[in-house]
Amino acid sequence: MTDVKVELHRRLRGARTHLLSRLVGLGEYDLRRPVVGSGTNLLGLVKHLAGVEYGYFVEAFGRPWPERLPWVDDGSIWHDADMWATPDESATDLMALYRRAAGHADRTITELDLDAPGLVAHWPAERRHTTLAVLLVHMVVETAQHAGHADLARELIDGRVGGELTEPDGSLFAAAQTAAGEFAEKI
Repeated sequence: MTDVKVELHRRLRGARTHLLSRLVGLGEYDLRRPVVGSGTNLLGLVKHLAGVEYGYFVEAFGRPWPERLPWVDDGSIWHDADMWATPDESATDLMALYRRAAGHADRTITELDLDAPGLVAHWPAERRHTTLAVLLVHMVVETAQHAGHADLARELIDGRVGGELTEPDGSLFAAAQTAAGEFAEKI
């Protein structure tokens, strides 16, 4: 029988790994440039998730933050300052921050039971008292969602897709795009 906590933790680690794999082989410019109208960019996703991991798996359980995040301390997080990299934040630094945050989160997940009580102060009053189980599910979903955003961002940057960041096959993609377009036209 599969242990739910073990499975959720495995899925979270897998989503983290997938997200970071989308950054491989790109330079600083491509990692930080927005690729859609909302401003989504690869380093912003990493920076955002680093802060979220600290918030939901460290702060929510009364554990001390191992490092301060300027965008949290100054409140600019509430104006999306965690969604882009500043010029003084290198890709190497932000990926290392994410790995450190994940490491601290992993310790919390390992050390606490699923029913361990937590508190997310910025959540609505009726939900702010929560548990490790709820936050673990929340983070699996959020990380997987942002990993999907990273998939699309990477495809928009250089056309690479899939687990191995395969070179684009124009004929395959053209056929798929044509078929999908033809089906859409029939609606």
